[in-house]
Amino acid sequence: MKSYHEEWEPAYSPQLVIEEASRCLLCLDAPCSASCPAGTDPAKFIRSIRFRNFKGAVETIRINNAFGAVCARVCPTEKYCQKGCTRSGIDRPIDIGRIQRYATDFEANIKMEVYHKAPATGKKVAIIGAGPAGLQAAASLALKGHEVVVYEEQEKPGGWLRHGIPTYRLPNEIVDTEIDRIVRLGVRVICNTYISEEKLMQEILPQYDAVLLSSGTPKGRVLDLFKDNPYVETAVDFLARVKNQEQKESIKDNVLIVGGGDVAMDAATTLKALGAKNVTVVAREEMDHFPSSQEEYQLAHEMNVSIIDGYTPENIEGNVVTFKHVQIPGKLTIQADAILLACGQHSSVENWPSFSANRGEFVVENGQLGQSKLFAAGDIVPGDKSVVYAVKTGKIAAQAIDSYLGGK
Repeated sequence: MKSYHEEWEPAYSPQLVIEEASRCLLCLDAPCSASCPAGTDPAKFIRSIRFRNFKGAVETIRINNAFGAVCARVCPTEKYCQKGCTRSGIDRPIDIGRIQRYATDFEANIKMEVYHKAPATGKKVAIIGAGPAGLQAAASLALKGHEVVVYEEQEKPGGWLRHGIPTYRLPNEIVDTEIDRIVRLGVRVICNTYISEEKLMQEILPQYDAVLLSSGTPKGRVLDLFKDNPYVETAVDFLARVKNQEQKESIKDNVLIVGGGDVAMDAATTLKALGAKNVTVVAREEMDHFPSSQEEYQLAHEMNVSIIDGYTPENIEGNVVTFKHVQIPGKLTIQADAILLACGQHSSVENWPSFSANRGEFVVENGQLGQSKLFAAGDIVPGDKSVVYAVKTGKIAAQAIDSYLGGK
């Protein structure tokens, strides 16, 4: 059985990474680079690795992505860069994620510094939320010379990177290293500080030249059917408790997970790694439109997680849940020792009366809320709910803020 506390994806050796990079067809208009939401430019750093310019590869990654080491481990590359890889027409796409991981591991091993502080502009920016979107924006703004202060509700920064993604996919040491690099640019991170709507309007906005909302969606949604049931917990809370080791987990033998996205798969594989005998995932989406990434689904399958598609919960009595099929007549009843809900997440700011949000998503134009000095990024704006897309929105917001403050 694999250990929860060790990375499951093996790293490349120097010989293997060059061999994999040498498979690249060196496309002129590389579709892999065009398909990266964060603009990390895989074609360029793969070419550098191929010709043994490891430092050049690191520079390409870091200039474009402050969370290069994180994305190398958790990005659903089959949806983005590898989906566009021309090599797929011959045999298989280049393993871009593992090549990127090699480069960022090399960076850490030699203690390479790519970022350097810019001269101060005298402008101050506040960022609410220290997840990947907020911290990417902080790095981009600090590199422009702006003073940046990040407010975080939790005890430590990192958001879902620290409190949700399992250790075997993303160790917290990697998260710490990425954040330390951003802090060295002069970014201040103030934790254990909740910013309410009232505090934002009365204290934060008057004090800063621009403010970015990037509070994320840390709270799991609970369907009305499951409210106040002692057997039920959100998968988000479960994953956070396990990763932060608040207590030694007492894992039940038979666990039911409702939902089919990446959070559901993470919860399922975490349960298996911690010794659960039977883990069953039931999703309302049918297999043709299954929401989880291919890699996460495959991992759950390899760990003998039972995955049932096309059923939605209809009734619950104690720890017995009845599902009905979404297309054809048919019902399914499952009794479990514990029930985890992975049915979406929501933000604490979605019900703020001063702002218009649809299920927690703010309407922005280039990251800006109207003509105000308020901006938004991350999971609270429309788009994919992935780390790499959070990086993208953080970069977009930072560029808009810099322009708003008079930058070029």
